Order: sequence, then C-alpha cells, then structure tokens
Amino acid sequence: MRLDNAVAVVTGGNRGLGRAFVTQLIERGAKVYAAARDPEKVDVPGAVPLRLDITDPASVEQAAKVAADATFLINNAGISTGSSLLTGDLANIRLEMETHFFGTLSAVRAFAPVIESNGGGAILNICSVLSWVHLPRTGAYSAAKAAEWAMTNALRGELASQGVQVSSLHVGYIDTDMAAHLDVEKVTAESVATAGLDGVLAGTTEIVVDEVTRNVKANLANPAA
Repeated sequence: MRLDNAVAVVTGGNRGLGRAFVTQLIERGAKVYAAARDPEKVDVPGAVPLRLDITDPASVEQAAKVAADATFLINNAGISTGSSLLTGDLANIRLEMETHFFGTLSAVRAFAPVIESNGGGAILNICSVLSWVHLPRTGAYSAAKAAEWAMTNALRGELASQGVQVSSLHVGYIDTDMAAHLDVEKVTAESVATAGLDGVLAGTTEIVVDEVTRNVKANLANPAA
C-alpha cells in the first residue's frame, strides 16, 4: 500500500491522535476525510470534514456513501468513561462496548466493501495496551478494547481475500485530552501516528508503539495475576 495516492477516512479526526493521523496523512500526500460527530470542529488545512458518529448506524452508512473513494480506514474514535465493571453505571459500560466494538465493527462493515471496490487498501484499528492488560480501574475500557482486538483478528482473515489489509495498533497512555488527568508517562500523538502509518506501510499486523506495551505483550503467556 502507498499513502501518496491513498484516500483515508480517520474517525475521531478532529482532535488528539485522530488529528495527528489526519495531519500526517495529508503531509504524505493522501486525501483525507476527517470524520467527527461535529465536523465543523475539523481544523486541519486540506482535510475534508465528514460527519460520522460511529454509534449511529445511519450516520456510518451515510459517511460511507460520501467517502465512496476511500481506500484506507483508521478506526480511532473512542471514549473512556472510567467505569468499573463491578460498580460502574451499566449505561456507561454499554457505551464503551457500543463505541469500541460495535461502532468500530459498524465502520468496518460499511467501508470494507468501499475499499475493495476501489482496488483494495487497509484498515487500522486503534486497540491500546489495555487490549492485553486489564486493570480494575479501567475494566469497562479494557473489556471493550479486548473485544475490539479479537474482532480485528477475526476480520483480518475474513478481509484478506478482498484485498483489505487489517492491522491493530497497541500503545500505552498518549498525551491527549483523554489522558490529561493522569500523572503517568505518555507518548506524543504525533509519534503514535507515525508508528501507525509506518506499520501499515510495512504490512505489520500488530503495531506495538512503546516499551510498556512491548513488555506487556511479551508477558502474555505468564499467569494473569
């Protein structure tokens, strides 16, 4: 896959990591639809604002009709409610799953046929280190991201014959609004976007960005405790 002739759709493309992806894709020569629930908030020069709420199936279908030339989908849109699985509001826990699992799946189901019809391309799902390590304080988010990772793996095999490469990206805390309240080590959104795009170009199926995430993946065979 090349980026200088790609047509990318980036969900959650108006801020944070999504905005970094939009910016770098344009710098690398791609046409970019910056998808957001409020497209008027898209402020990257050269980006095409696209209205898209991944939790609304009608919105997803309409976006796929508008971006009918897409060859690359980055499923970046996300939410973190900070809900405990045991004591958190079930509505928030469902929202995490609706966003990260069902919302991402809805976008893939809508855009995969578009990408195939345009000669093939790629899908990148932003899955997080919390796909692999599950802590009480991030129970709802971790469960949703683990489900997204499993879904990504299943879709990879299903879409390979259609000329659609499917990758997941795993990273720890990123210096964005979502993690602004946390006093922890963070990586920049720009470095994550660079690693993600380079990984897709290299055909990497699981793109692991930082040392923390590499250590977590290396220890997956150890006891869960």
